[in-house]
Amino acid sequence: MANKIISQRISPHLWFEHQAEEAAKFYTSIFPNSSIGRISHYTEAGHEIHGMPAGSVLTVEFTLDGQTFIALNGGPLFKFNEAISFLVNCQTQEEIDYYWEKLRAGGDPKADQCGWLKDKFGLSWQVAPVQIAEMLVDKDQERLSRVMNAVFRMKKLDLKAIEAAYGEPVGAK
Repeated sequence: MANKIISQRISPHLWFEHQAEEAAKFYTSIFPNSSIGRISHYTEAGHEIHGMPAGSVLTVEFTLDGQTFIALNGGPLFKFNEAISFLVNCQTQEEIDYYWEKLRAGGDPKADQCGWLKDKFGLSWQVAPVQIAEMLVDKDQERLSRVMNAVFRMKKLDLKAIEAAYGEPVGAK
């Protein structure tokens, strides 16, 4: 992918102070089908505006499990917040455990809630079982309330506990 031009119509663009390359390496080490692509660098042009040293990393294109992202070293002006997060859909508890532990390594443990976490760069992630999507649109309000009450009490999601609260396998109605 080193010289490949991004053809994806919409690519998330993530603003880092100066950790774009470090973040890209971290994320690509976690997800399968991932790679780092083109890396651009600052020049002297615009130095009075951006203040970054010539030769330092400007952007890093990277792919996570087939989804292209761009990381920008833009300085300390903007920070991530919980208004934007990335959802990692998991099939099994083993996947939930894996992505939860990898993504939250070095992150803020105070942010752990209902399957949400904040990684060491301050980016918010949701690590959730795919089964929960169907549970959350169930017309049975009692079943839905049980699932919601279970999820609200969790930090990392526990698929067996959520299924027990649901009361039957998803799609068994």
